[in-house]
Amino acid sequence: MADQSFSLACPIPIAEYPEVQMAHGGGGRLMRALIEKMFMAAFRNPFLEARHDGAVFPSPGKTLATTTDAFVVRPLFFPGGNIGTLAVHGTVNDLAMCGARPVYLTAAFVLEEGLPMETLWRVAAAMGEAAREAGVAIVSGDTKVVERGKGDGVYIATAGVGVVEHRLDIAPRAVRPGDAVILSGDIGRHGMAVLGARESLGFESSIESDCAPLWPAVDSLLRAGLEVHCLRDLTRGGLATAAAEIAADAGVAIRVAERTIPVREDVGGACELLGLDPLYVANEGRFVAFVPRSQAARALEVLRGVPVSAGAVEIGAVAPAPQGMAVLESAIGSERVLDLLSGEQLPRIC
Repeated sequence: MADQSFSLACPIPIAEYPEVQMAHGGGGRLMRALIEKMFMAAFRNPFLEARHDGAVFPSPGKTLATTTDAFVVRPLFFPGGNIGTLAVHGTVNDLAMCGARPVYLTAAFVLEEGLPMETLWRVAAAMGEAAREAGVAIVSGDTKVVERGKGDGVYIATAGVGVVEHRLDIAPRAVRPGDAVILSGDIGRHGMAVLGARESLGFESSIESDCAPLWPAVDSLLRAGLEVHCLRDLTRGGLATAAAEIAADAGVAIRVAERTIPVREDVGGACELLGLDPLYVANEGRFVAFVPRSQAARALEVLRGVPVSAGAVEIGAVAPAPQGMAVLESAIGSERVLDLLSGEQLPRIC
């Protein structure tokens, strides 16, 4: 039985969810409720109220950003990446979404007894290479070992520090009606790559994760002098979840057109076969940018000049109503709300 004092104090509906469910980590409705009603209620402060991928804060002589993340992907290795590259890219990308140049990372490893040393070396070597390519140094860390059967090979927790070298307020609160919504490339590849490797599905074509550092694309936007209002990488919950969350946090409507959203034929076919919506499938090298409509053409030109965002397209716009909602305009002219998933579509994806 739950402790009565805990039940009275905690804003989570304990009677409905007395235990943590897999869906609490899936990027959907239950995860958002857990964050808002459990962690934000316990830790509340102005930095968390920004509801962003990291926190931006002043320090003597510089403005810094920080973020933290954890990675529990299964399997550890998948086409296009592994848990080590994912840990680096996921962390530097959260800093990039704050408009911060990634500089330093820390890493904590939780290892399961019996993990082959060869496997650990492959993860560590890939992680080091990814850090060097991203221009960051892994400067400290920690290691813990749990008993055989109490983990899943290796879990990695990271924290990152970046430097903010501009005066823009890049956050959901800066999104305005009239902004253009720009997507950096095709969606759904990471989720399908991991799922294919996990279940040995043997797709006819090789679907590789889009796992990549996004700072070069963001840096190009900033160096071009564009007025970037918000950035969000499309990880758990995909494009649909990002749009729904930003619409709710900014108090605006986000309208996107289905026909403009690029999905590779093999990814779309795999999603259709498995009954998945690619708009909700995780990515690790894709993001959306919100810029004033007058700057959309220039933003596309800049992004298309960077390899990681060469497939950038404009997919929609921000409107004043319906407030707090993301709406998809289908290819046949109908509309549907892009809501947060109530359950877990693809667990252990990042």
